Amino acid sequence: MAKVTVRYWAAAKAAAGVAEEPYDAATLADALTAVRERHPGELTRVLMRCSYLIDGDPVGSRPHETVRLAEGGTVEVLPPFAGG
Repeated sequence: MAKVTVRYWAAAKAAAGVAEEPYDAATLADALTAVRERHPGELTRVLMRCSYLIDGDPVGSRPHETVRLAEGGTVEVLPPFAGG
């Protein structure tokens, strides 16, 4: 397990009630499972629409269970943004 920081933006930040928090997770799927357990409800719904960056790199359509997390890494949770 890697110690990572999950950062929430826009609607995800509002639903989580915090800007960021630490998690222990080996993969993006593990991290998101832990997030859902800690924040059931609105954040779980927001996560279904989000895209993710791992240490600045987009996850894209890769299966979340195949996206490995590095010790000290950062997961950015990006809901769809309106406007431009």
